[in-house]
This record gives sequence, C-alpha cells and structure tokens, in this order.
Amino acid sequence: MKFRTLGKTGFNISEVSLGTWQLGGKWGEPFDAKDAAETLAAAYESGVNYFDTADIYQDGHSEHAVGEFLKQHPDVHYSTKIGRKLETHTPASYTKENLTTFVESSLKNMSVEALDLVLLHCPPTSVYYDPTVFWTLDELKQAGKIQNYGVSVERVEEAEKALQFDISAVEIIFNMFRLRPADRFFAEAQAANVGILARVPLASGLLSGKYTLATTFGKDDHRTYNRNGAAFDKGETFSGVDFATGVKAADELKHRLGTDNLADMALRYILMYTAVSTVIPGASKPEQITANAQAAELPAFTEDQMAIVQDIYNTYIKNPVEYLW
Repeated sequence: MKFRTLGKTGFNISEVSLGTWQLGGKWGEPFDAKDAAETLAAAYESGVNYFDTADIYQDGHSEHAVGEFLKQHPDVHYSTKIGRKLETHTPASYTKENLTTFVESSLKNMSVEALDLVLLHCPPTSVYYDPTVFWTLDELKQAGKIQNYGVSVERVEEAEKALQFDISAVEIIFNMFRLRPADRFFAEAQAANVGILARVPLASGLLSGKYTLATTFGKDDHRTYNRNGAAFDKGETFSGVDFATGVKAADELKHRLGTDNLADMALRYILMYTAVSTVIPGASKPEQITANAQAAELPAFTEDQMAIVQDIYNTYIKNPVEYLW
C-alpha cells in the first residue's frame, strides 16, 4: 500500500481507504457487528489506515464500530460526516446548536476526545453561502472537539465555494463516469492544500463491470429506489448515469482496456490524479476490501488507456452528467 498526505491535516493515509456506508451489512440489511469488525480488520491488514464514516450510517453503528477499532489501532485516521440526522434536511437545520450536538454525538459514538476530520454531509447549496456554519466549525476546532473540518459535496461549484473557508478536505464524487472535478476543481484544491477524498469510485457498482440489463437490487437498496432522485440527490446513485447507458459504457471500457477486472482498473484510474489523497470504495465483507486494496498496486495507466476512458466518457456519459454536477 502506498500513502499520500491528506491536505492540511498532515495525515499520511493509504491511497485506498474504506467507506463504511455498508459496514456490517449491505444496503437495506441489518447491521452485523461481527461482520463490521472483520471488515475493518481486513482493511487494516491490507494496509488501509483511513476509514470514512457518518453519523447516520447504520444509525450510528458504523461510527461506534470504527471507534471500537481505534482503541486497538490508534494509528488509523478517519472522517465522519454530520448534518443529515434531522428529519428535515434544510439550510435552517445547520445551526450552531445542531452542529454542536452532532459533533458531541459523534464524539460519544466513537469514544474519542477529538474527531480527526468532520465533514458537512452534502448540505443544501445555500449552506456554503452561510459563513456562520463554518465559524461554528472553527469554534469547535478551537475548543478541541475536532481537529479538522471539510465538506462532502454533490457539485463542483459547492466544492469551489467551500475553499473560501478553513477546510482541510473535500469529499467529492469522482470516477470514470464523473470526470468534471478533475477539470474544474483539482488544481484549485491542490493550490489551497486541501485534500481530495474520492467517493462513489465505482459508480454504485456500475464500474465493477459485473452488471447487466437484467441485474436487480433489493427494494431497500438505493440502486432501486433512488435512480431518479426520489430519496436524495440522483447523482449519488450510479453517479447519476442512466443504468442501461452505464452498463453499455462499462462493457465497452472492459473491452477497450482489455480487462475482466474493471473495478480494480477503475480504482487505479482515480489514483492517477495526484490531487486525490485517497479513493474510498465501500465494502460489506472482508474479501471485498482485500480486493479493493490491491488496486493500488496495479501499473499506472498509459496515455492510450487514459484517452480510452476520456473517449467513452465523452461518447456515453458527458451529456448530461457533466452539466448537472
């Protein structure tokens, strides 16, 4: 495993980390503490030293599982996300009182004195225009409750707006089907010494290359109920790509890149960008994270391979995806 510096945090983190939305159970399944502990252990044994969680993942169980792991492995770093616990997710909910309550809850869940990195969890766009939100985070940092803060965003413009504040990192969707951040944001982030956490790296599994038009998902899986953005931003599911189009594009990627293991190639592609601090694939079982971690060891993409990805993106994905996020 290779390591990169996460922006202003100074944390030396693994190029492949672990996203814990699915920790201890796939989407829609009950939380399993044993599976969670085994997945975290497998990640650590594979060289992963960075976990990304959130206060709403598995109703707080994800944060608790990561916190328990930290007791035995204090060398591990992490981010947790806040802001989505309220039933009504509106700009008005990002008050000093609520933000402080969220942070206190995460501190309790994780049994730590200060949180490594706190990210606002995809807040409404207008929140980025409210400096009092970020001043509150500054106060929480000064009080020693958080070491660093940043944002998890839906849109490039939100990431650009956040740079005016003292953020240490931006978590943003970036993958073979979502290339705009590289063109519009990465250079700005590097200039500001802000780390990039690349989320949804496999486009909700489309870039595993294993899906067909006949593939189905459980009724409680967001890949079933959120394809048109019924529950949250459409860009979270399949990176906003139409499913049939995504399957076709993934098949062509496999063919033109000459691989049956598109998932590993998709992760390695993201690491071609030096602005990226780490790529965050999810995993619900130990064997998945072990396979993900191996992607960092693949050879670098050639110029021809990079051009293939760009060509398929331009042909199948760019319109309308690039213009929405």
